[in-house]
Amino acid sequence: MELLEIHDRYYERVTRFIASLVRDDWAADDLVQEVFIKIDRHIHSLKDRTKLGPWIFKIAYHISMDYLKNKHTQLYKQSSELSNQRSGIQIEKKMEQHQMGQCVRQKVELLPDTYRLPLILFDIEGFSHKEISGILGITEENTKIRLHRARKELKKILEKECSFEKDERDVFVCLPKMKFSGR
Repeated sequence: MELLEIHDRYYERVTRFIASLVRDDWAADDLVQEVFIKIDRHIHSLKDRTKLGPWIFKIAYHISMDYLKNKHTQLYKQSSELSNQRSGIQIEKKMEQHQMGQCVRQKVELLPDTYRLPLILFDIEGFSHKEISGILGITEENTKIRLHRARKELKKILEKECSFEKDERDVFVCLPKMKFSGR
């Protein structure tokens, strides 16, 4: 497979993955470029082409972790508004489809990295437990445990912070629960 084909096949997924790790769209753009430069330089070292996806995501993971360590930056939440501004005006139907997902993604961002990363890689990116263990450098059993704990913790967060209702358009939406002061 040529680099152009690899780029076309993995660019969007790698971009989402890195953005979820570094939580900085501008830095993510640069890191994605680094990933594809590294792929181009080292593709010859990949012996088993069936493991291309996990290999690419392992590169993306390590480049992202290096960025976070070297810059001593703290992770911060990615704003869905900034994302919408950068991607242009969204049509209403697309917004309805993503409204629930955005709320849940924001809650996923509240999870610690040890839970958030396996959840993203398994549930969003579709990697197997074995592939995730290779990407994160942990055992397959540990991957399963972290994924289970992530889902359990996410459920608690959603139950605590969200209420799910249908809006005036009859679309199922996630709304923040109102917090009352004791006055």
